[in-house]
Amino acid sequence: MRKAVIVIPTYNEKGNIERVIAALFEKAKTIPNWEIHILVVDSFSPDETGKIVIQLQKKHNNLHILEVEKSGLGNAYINGFQYALDKINPYLLFEMDADLSHDPDIIDDFLKKIEQGADFVIGSRYIKGGEIPKNWGLHRKFLSFIGNMVVRLGFMKLKIADWTSGYRAIKSWIIKDAYSHIRNYSGYVFQVALLDYAVTHKAHVDEVPLRFIDRTIGESKINAIQYSSNTLFYVFTHATFIKFVVVGLIGFGVDFGISYLLIEGLRWRSWQATLLSTEIAIISNFLLNNFWAFSHKKLQNNRLTYIWSFLKFNLISSGSIIIQTIGIAVTTSLFGQSLWYIYKIL
Repeated sequence: MRKAVIVIPTYNEKGNIERVIAALFEKAKTIPNWEIHILVVDSFSPDETGKIVIQLQKKHNNLHILEVEKSGLGNAYINGFQYALDKINPYLLFEMDADLSHDPDIIDDFLKKIEQGADFVIGSRYIKGGEIPKNWGLHRKFLSFIGNMVVRLGFMKLKIADWTSGYRAIKSWIIKDAYSHIRNYSGYVFQVALLDYAVTHKAHVDEVPLRFIDRTIGESKINAIQYSSNTLFYVFTHATFIKFVVVGLIGFGVDFGISYLLIEGLRWRSWQATLLSTEIAIISNFLLNNFWAFSHKKLQNNRLTYIWSFLKFNLISSGSIIIQTIGIAVTTSLFGQSLWYIYKIL
């Protein structure tokens, strides 16, 4: 029988925790072939959520509690995952909120996907059958949808509909492998970082519909502005597609800037300046792509490998050098050099 641990971070959830634990264990009775455990990771809640869980342990053998200092959602999950792996040794780990916004009744939907071969299953609000609360304000719906879309487009992984959902089932091997990556993210951006790692390392990701229910007791802990800015920063610094575009823009700036210096400052002929500036831009693009944009495919630290790879990259890019040089030579000879910058852009 496989073990699954549902990890639930809490802070001041005394109004919800008993209900969610009861609902989960009631659901667990209907699930064959799985031994379901619940691990509450409480951050020393002032409302004594932890004491409620300790009392409930007398009733439920598979209920566990870990008390940690309050240091963000990501750290709570990482501490919980480590504890579960060390003490319970599960095949599967769940992420779940304590406020009943994540329906305990669909636990078996996640498990079916896992049994069918998925490594990482997301409770998705943005696929058929899923939804966000109708009572959310327009600004909250907008932030949720746009934030999720930015991540999807940034990573160019449109098949995954909900990157920011916090209701998930994850095979233990992913957590073990991802530890050195996810430990750097303490807040809600941890969700995006973990899924990004799983996708990058070829985990089979699937989704099940989630009808997200807004909490009725207590207050949300999320800071929308901080979460949005941290998520955007993560996408910008980790999404290969965005970094590739940025490298291209930097290359254009290098090309144009050096041409301007040589033509306007040193009075070179425009075609000569273009020949040199384009080659320098190609070198810039090669280095930035290797060390930043495609750092996960970084060349091995071998001089011959670098030289050979650069020569291939330069050969592929030689068409750009030839076209730009000939094009600007022809246009400046026909129309004069004073508008060289227009010819270069065109």
